[in-house]
Amino acid sequence: MCGIFGIIGEYDEKQAKSALSKLSHRGPDNCGITQRENLFFAHQRLSILDINERSHQPIKHEKLLLSFNGEIYNFKALKQELACGFEFKTQSDGEVILAAYLKWGVDFVNHLRGMFAIALLDGETLYLFRDRLGKKPLFYLEQNGSFYFASEIKGLTPFLNKVELNDDALMSYLSFLAPTPPHTFFRGIKKLAAGEYLKFENRHVEIKRYFDLLDTKPNIITDRDEAIHMLENLLEESMNIRLDADVPMASLLSGGIDSATLNYYAQKKGMSLHTYTLGYKEFAKYDERQNAKESAEFLGLNNTQVEITQDDFISACGNVFDTLDEPLNDPAAVPLFLLFEQIKKDGYKVVMSGEGSDELFLGYRQYFEYLDIQKASQLTHKNWLKKYFRANFSMNREWEWYKRIFDDTLLFRTSGDKFTDLQKNNLMRRNVRDNESLQYLKPYRDAYESSAHSDESIWYSYIDLNLFQAEHFLTKLDRVSMAHGVESRTPFLDHNLACGIFSIDPKLRYEDGVTKSLLKEIMKDKLDEKILKRKKKGFSNPYMEYLINSKQINLIKEVNTQTGMFKEKELDEYISTASKGSFKQHVWGLYVLSVWLKKWML
Repeated sequence: MCGIFGIIGEYDEKQAKSALSKLSHRGPDNCGITQRENLFFAHQRLSILDINERSHQPIKHEKLLLSFNGEIYNFKALKQELACGFEFKTQSDGEVILAAYLKWGVDFVNHLRGMFAIALLDGETLYLFRDRLGKKPLFYLEQNGSFYFASEIKGLTPFLNKVELNDDALMSYLSFLAPTPPHTFFRGIKKLAAGEYLKFENRHVEIKRYFDLLDTKPNIITDRDEAIHMLENLLEESMNIRLDADVPMASLLSGGIDSATLNYYAQKKGMSLHTYTLGYKEFAKYDERQNAKESAEFLGLNNTQVEITQDDFISACGNVFDTLDEPLNDPAAVPLFLLFEQIKKDGYKVVMSGEGSDELFLGYRQYFEYLDIQKASQLTHKNWLKKYFRANFSMNREWEWYKRIFDDTLLFRTSGDKFTDLQKNNLMRRNVRDNESLQYLKPYRDAYESSAHSDESIWYSYIDLNLFQAEHFLTKLDRVSMAHGVESRTPFLDHNLACGIFSIDPKLRYEDGVTKSLLKEIMKDKLDEKILKRKKKGFSNPYMEYLINSKQINLIKEVNTQTGMFKEKELDEYISTASKGSFKQHVWGLYVLSVWLKKWML
């Protein structure tokens, strides 16, 4: 894991090095720079594999330059395949990328298995690649005839002529918890989407998609036992190839099936990873320490429990928001930041995490609710229902779901579907048309509708992997882990495993009405029954209690007085309702937005 940074075109050396230094937390082990007229190409290294200085980046080979963030898990196999045509000088995975490019051109990316953000300069042509499922970030900026790229937005903001709010980022953030690609909150700074690559040549930018899960042929496997056998093999393989590191490795552990599964397979491979669990002082209902302790005891794992207080949480907020660069509506970012802080102190540089399991194996109960509600679209006589829902507004999400069905519009809009368009219209001092937010989902929905897939549950997984995971959960995980120089690995988000799931009959995932049915079947003879049957808790935490008790929640109204973005009465209602336990994440999103607006716009 590392930070990549570069400028093609005119630049000021002092300014470039200052901007690069803002990424030093991503790679505290070495800073490498290649520079000449109209080129500044740099790398901040976090040494995980072949920690020798011979593997420092940027790597130069003839007219090629490489700055690469991530891990290529199949690099050893690729190295053997490419050995005849390339003289390898290191034991790193980065050098393999150069050899692969020389053999296959830009198609080399299809041979990689892993997580990556790659900057590859071939003469005067620059290529930027973001990995298939969006684990690693990549941002870019075109301005004043120069092209800039970086692993984080903070590496690009110093070059903006003027900081201006991107309205599309704001509106997509309110709708879906995070700005949707290519938008960021800073007008001019854009991000690559998962599975995309960018070509910059002769001052021209071209973006293409090189990977799409929907290209997987559907219904290849229709037998449940065959599906379970295939997925079990893919899951174990995915875990095994992620256990390769030349530095200490740990794992997160909740009380649920995902983290227990990863630690089970690590043990099967002969590695007993030290595990970490979060707890909250005086808020036992959010606590998973007891469940995690039971899982650790069953698996024979050492477990460190990290307890945080309200003061810890509030004190860390400023650092977390600076780490994220732009609003991200995920209150779990704060406790996770504190957890990685402890992991770093204990000397670990790699951590296993369970992201992706819910989206692939249908672990959210609401998936099943959506599938059930979807059936109502087939009603023959529904015109009166359509008229009823159009005439009677409700803030409840269930009301919105049925309105969409009877209105013949898209029902499922990611698991991060937060402020509806009508809620935004009611709250904001601007006109927001119903279904306006669908513009941010349109490229994905168009791809789904033109694919060979037809089961709506595939749409649920597809859009959630591309937005709810890649732009929300994985953004959080990358920033808060890399803030402490810790690499996070996510074995469930292996593209071979994801393609395997997209290749089976979708009904196998949900026909028995049980969340994560296939994963539970895979692990039924490996984990304790209590682990398999525990109710999903998620990464819940007392963020709203902390926000209210500390009076930090007042910032929302203070900033709104200056910006006038929201109607005062409706804003007060949201805040009041959140204190009673409803619309909590809506209000947290407004708080995070207020912090950003105060810093950058006021």
